[in-house]
Amino acid sequence: MKQPSIYLPHGGGPCFFMDPPADDPERWVALEGYLRTLPASLPGKPDALLVISAHWEMPRPTVLSGAHPTLLFDYYGFPPHTYQLTYPAPGAPQLAERVKDLLGDCGEDAERGFDHGIFVPLKVSFPDADIPILQLSLQQGLDPLRHIEIGRKLASLRDDNIAIIGSGLSFHNLRALGDCRFDRPAAEFDDWLFQVLCETAPDGREAALTQWEDAPGARLAHPREEHLLPLMVAAGAGGDDPCRRTFSGALWDKAVSAFQFG
Repeated sequence: MKQPSIYLPHGGGPCFFMDPPADDPERWVALEGYLRTLPASLPGKPDALLVISAHWEMPRPTVLSGAHPTLLFDYYGFPPHTYQLTYPAPGAPQLAERVKDLLGDCGEDAERGFDHGIFVPLKVSFPDADIPILQLSLQQGLDPLRHIEIGRKLASLRDDNIAIIGSGLSFHNLRALGDCRFDRPAAEFDDWLFQVLCETAPDGREAALTQWEDAPGARLAHPREEHLLPLMVAAGAGGDDPCRRTFSGALWDKAVSAFQFG
């Protein structure tokens, strides 16, 4: 089976495993619902997941090659029980070797654990933790074209029943979350993403993504772009496949979306 390439919003910290805020009890409900339906959007159960998280940057692309990764609780100030979460999904050392071959200049880390950009959304989507996961880092410098190229080099894995997932957030300006002045820029940037990804030919799609900073509301949505760069990898891996928006919602009234290629 050929699996898709996906960009999904992973929420905030361990959000899906806490009581909802009293002043906004529906905040995470729609996004959690989307994540639960993710397996149904696939043509079948993948043999492995290759996941690029916004929460790992290295001087060169690096794979988490351990056979049994632990969890890296890289969030702060949350309830104690959220530091006791488990997600015993196996690693994918053999896939790590394939990715290293495809990328060429690729590092390896056998000790790091899955960060919350991996285990928080996937614990919702694949609660049985029975699909091997290979985490791939971003590359420092956050060059959009470089990450599109990384995705292109990995695209062939999709033909071998491996789903490629970019885990980030299409609006990521933490200081703006409670500020209504950012609602419109967030919506404008989200509309731009939809037009570029879903209504533009693949060659134009990639060209526009390399110039994402020129989009309406771009730097208001992403003062730093680490949560957007997993989308570049997913788009590169999407190749010429059409893209569709598979989730459209809001967090703190800020528009956020998920996209799927293929």
